[in-house]
Amino acid sequence: MRRIGKALLSLIYTGLRALAVPTLHAFWRLRVTGRENVPKTGPVILAANHLSVSDHLFLPVACPRLVFFMAKSDYFLQGGLKGRFRGVFMRSVGQIPIERSGGRAALAGLEQARKVIMDGNVFGIFPEGTRSPDGRLYRGKTGVTRLALMTGAPVVPVGLVGTNHVQPIGTAFPHPGGTVTVRIGEPVFYGHAETIGHNAKKLREITDDIMGRIAKLSGQEIMDVYATRSGEQTPDA
Repeated sequence: MRRIGKALLSLIYTGLRALAVPTLHAFWRLRVTGRENVPKTGPVILAANHLSVSDHLFLPVACPRLVFFMAKSDYFLQGGLKGRFRGVFMRSVGQIPIERSGGRAALAGLEQARKVIMDGNVFGIFPEGTRSPDGRLYRGKTGVTRLALMTGAPVVPVGLVGTNHVQPIGTAFPHPGGTVTVRIGEPVFYGHAETIGHNAKKLREITDDIMGRIAKLSGQEIMDVYATRSGEQTPDA
């Protein structure tokens, strides 16, 4: 990311944030604890539970720094004026285009995320991989651990509470009213490994530790299966 591009992105994000914060407080009771736990500078990985599409709205507002997320590449490739505007907007709020077809695309996504983190940014990730279908916290995929070990960046666990009531699965827009709580935990360092290899046991142990920290913040019951739309288990990633 070039410096001039990063500066412009930060300027746009600051302006949008200035509009978003009072707007959110006008429609919802937003409570945030632990903002001071996000390092003021340097690479950071925010690992949060995933209850609703609106998590992408409340988590960045709760964080004192610009948060980058992965987003479907389709959002950036639509034609016409509306499509181009949407692409510019998505980038201005820290969205990174990524194909979600699995396999090589998943590895390419990890590499993109690694570059964002190594550039000294905050990267947001939902280790469950998809939204919880029933409000419980499901098994985390190991991508968050791979990123932590590849970059040496601290993992900051985050517990989101109430977003599933603000925007339940299947609804197009958040419902006004209600309380959303964002609890940000203390940063945790898991070391730095240039070559992670296939140490599945270590990857699983660290991932489970991250999910346990998230659960303490969110108050959710932990499920030892992966969350999916179909109810079937998915492979680890």
